[in-house]
Amino acid sequence: MEAESSSLVAAWLINITFAVAIVIVGRIVVKWLVKLVRKLMVRADLDPILINFASSISNAVLLLFVLIAALNQLGVDTTSFIALLGAAGLAVGLALKDSLQNFAAGVMMIIFRPFKLGDFIEAGGVTGVVEQISVFSTLMRTGDNREIIVPNGQIYAGAITNFSARDTRRIDMVFGIGYDDDMLKAKKIMEDILAAHDLILADPTPAVAVAELADSSVNFNVRPWVNSADYWGVRSDLIEQIKLTFDKEGISIPYPQMDIHSDK
Repeated sequence: MEAESSSLVAAWLINITFAVAIVIVGRIVVKWLVKLVRKLMVRADLDPILINFASSISNAVLLLFVLIAALNQLGVDTTSFIALLGAAGLAVGLALKDSLQNFAAGVMMIIFRPFKLGDFIEAGGVTGVVEQISVFSTLMRTGDNREIIVPNGQIYAGAITNFSARDTRRIDMVFGIGYDDDMLKAKKIMEDILAAHDLILADPTPAVAVAELADSSVNFNVRPWVNSADYWGVRSDLIEQIKLTFDKEGISIPYPQMDIHSDK
């Protein structure tokens, strides 16, 4: 009986020793693996936010495996423990469904980079400059200097328009003149204004063309190309210059109107 007790104690001591060894060696291996994963992600030029988050998650998951291995060495039935963790994970996942969706969208945005800090975009129903990107949300600054935090899931679920992605943009404008005005003269005025503007690019060539014969006016498409940073300034400047020059040259920009004829 005494020999059996001694054998049992010895077996427990051996199991405890192996369990402690698993924890110690496991922590060293986990630390090395996490460092390796971090180094690979840095080499892949991933976003620092994603690197830190992925490193933390990897560290926690690997340490959990080490803990399960140590408990198994001590003779603890880890099957029920793993099942409990699975059930808890499912419950947490359902409770945090929206947050997990935002996280997944944030990871995809950080990896594929549809936009970067400082870009002017339209996404998630908001138009503004991107000031901060996190794994759950994106901070944007609107033109009137408001800060809006948009969930990443809302951004990634819809169309993303990046106005800063290209170096140049085309300004699309429509100007109408009266049917009694000189169409060729009006076209020449607009072409001269575009050609004289310092910020309008020569290539691609600015275009002025008749678009349609509308109900009350002859409409022209006016489409110059500019550097993206000059878009709004040039657009406003052209509207002002064309309107003032039309007034000076006697070319009308008619209001929408309807002619009513009566037999009486």
